[in-house]
Amino acid sequence: MNPITFQASRTLGEIIFRQTGIENGLTQFLLSGEKSQVISAKTRKPLGWIDTFLDYIPVGFAHILPKGLDHILFIFGLLFLTPKFYPLLIQVSIFTLAHTITLAISSLNIIDISTKIIEPLIAMSIIYVAVENFFNSSLTRYRSIIIFIFGLLHGLGFASVLSSFGLPGTNFIWALVGFNVGVEIGQITIVLAFYAIFIYWIKTKNYYRKYISIPGSVIIAFFGSFWLIERTL
Repeated sequence: MNPITFQASRTLGEIIFRQTGIENGLTQFLLSGEKSQVISAKTRKPLGWIDTFLDYIPVGFAHILPKGLDHILFIFGLLFLTPKFYPLLIQVSIFTLAHTITLAISSLNIIDISTKIIEPLIAMSIIYVAVENFFNSSLTRYRSIIIFIFGLLHGLGFASVLSSFGLPGTNFIWALVGFNVGVEIGQITIVLAFYAIFIYWIKTKNYYRKYISIPGSVIIAFFGSFWLIERTL
C-alpha cells in the first residue's frame, strides 16, 4: 500500500484516528478537518519522548476547550467565590494537584472506577461549589479540603478520556505529562479570559458579587443539576 493521508469531514468535529494491524500504528488526535500524518503499511518506529509529549498536549487541551463544559463550569465556580487573586490561585492549585494525582494513578491502572459513578459525582461537585458561593465570599479551610476531594473526582474523569484515546506502550509517562499539561493550559486560558472579560467588575467587590458571582453561580448550579439528573437516569 502506498503511503496515504486521512482527512475526515469538518462536520465530524475532532476525532481520534487510530491505525491497527501493524506494530506502532499511527494514533493521532485530529482537529475538525485536519489531515493525518502519512499512513503506511510498514511498521512505524516508536515516537521519541518529545514527539509523544507534544502529541498529547492538544488531547488534554481539547478536553477542557471546547469539550469540557462541565470542567469549565467547575473552574468558573471557583472563580466566582472572590475576585481576589490569591484565593483564586490557591483554589486552582489545589484542584490541579488533586486531579493530577488521580489522573496518574488511574492511568497506571492502580484504581478503576466506573464512569457511571464518577460522572454524577462530578455533576454534584459543580452544584456544590456554585451553591456555596451563595453563602461565602472568602476562601475557607473547609472549602479547600472540599476542592481537593472534588479535584480527585475530576482527575478520574480526565483519566477516562485519556483511556479512550489510548496511551502508548513506550514513553507512557511523557504521554501522561503531555495530556496533563494540555489540561493545565486549558484551565489557565479560562482564568486569563475571566480576568480579561470581568476586569472592570473585579475592581469593586460589591458589584462583582451582585452582578457576576451570584447570577453566574445560579447558572452553574442549574447546569450541574441538569447533568446530575441526566447522568443518574
